[in-house]
Amino acid sequence: MIPIAKPYLTEEEAQAAYDTILSGWITQGPKVQEFEEKFAAYTGAKYAVAVSNCTTALHLAMIVASIGPGDEVICPSMSYIATANAIRYVGATPVFAEVEPDTYNLDAADAEARITDRTKAILLVHQIGMPADIDTFKDLCSKYNLKLIEDAACAAGSAYKGAKIGSHSELVCFSFHPRKVISTGDGGMITTNREDYYDRLKLLRQHGMSVNDRVRHEANRIIFEDHVELGYNYRMTDIQAAVGIKQLEKLDWIVEERRKIAAAFNQAFNGIDSIRLPQEHEGYFSNYQSYSIYLKDTAAVSRNTLMQKLLDRGVATRRGIMNTHRETAYKNYAPDVSLPVSMELQDNSIILPLYVPMKPEDINYVIDCFKKEILPVAQIKLCYRKEQG
Repeated sequence: MIPIAKPYLTEEEAQAAYDTILSGWITQGPKVQEFEEKFAAYTGAKYAVAVSNCTTALHLAMIVASIGPGDEVICPSMSYIATANAIRYVGATPVFAEVEPDTYNLDAADAEARITDRTKAILLVHQIGMPADIDTFKDLCSKYNLKLIEDAACAAGSAYKGAKIGSHSELVCFSFHPRKVISTGDGGMITTNREDYYDRLKLLRQHGMSVNDRVRHEANRIIFEDHVELGYNYRMTDIQAAVGIKQLEKLDWIVEERRKIAAAFNQAFNGIDSIRLPQEHEGYFSNYQSYSIYLKDTAAVSRNTLMQKLLDRGVATRRGIMNTHRETAYKNYAPDVSLPVSMELQDNSIILPLYVPMKPEDINYVIDCFKKEILPVAQIKLCYRKEQG
């Protein structure tokens, strides 16, 4: 079976975790600080704060942005449910907006049309690693005096207009889940250029404690901590951070390899009229965290039938990105919302396997199986004759 994804972890990561375990310092400590400093340098942000996962990162971002009950935050429904959940955690209301059909990212015109006097922020998702149009949304937020928060769960290593995702706005949240481009088992990071956000994020992730464990441990005098506000236990461990440091060293190479696989898919599937391939516009650089294809109504097979046929051939796939407003937890939350583009993309998109390292024979097998199922027999024969020259 060719899986949908696999994390790229080697003996280096295992050794780093082993060494950290034997050091005696396994909770948040010096390795977390090192990972934060290196991740900030990589993205070009001034600061980075490591947390337990991207959902907790989004939660803390909402808090430091002063979003709370009575506020509205515009976000896509077409995103993993954690995007909207983080808004609800602080008592605010997610207002779902439409996405662009070619990028799966938030549609600026539709988002603007949903702004009200209660709107406090826009939560911009870089869907499956494809950067959203950050500058357009920064201008929109400036126009209406809104906060811009980036959900970059899938976007480590992606870039927008020549700069890494993580450096463009005040709060950018990343994930290190195993389905992402680099992984720490689970984990998250928040980048920011604001010192006040940085200081408060560090406070909030550790119970609101005024002095962290590492500082007390390294002190040559007695220090008693105070808990200065309601905080959370959202810490990353040093074991995870040690793995993350090694993963970060390989990130650019991993992205390069992922882009090679995506290019192979693009070349193989180009010219098939019944599908739409991922669109990477000028100035946008995707890490291809996932490779999603949209099936037009002229396709020879339905999306669900295609998924089953590929599974029967030993190729795992996933459906198009979920629409949060269609999930049971949100069924009565926004019953009147109209998002035809988002729903069409969810129902008719398929995500193909893409991971590093992916054997050339596996890449070719995925291509061959996809073509055999998506194309009519006559077109398969035509494609084969063209490939043979």
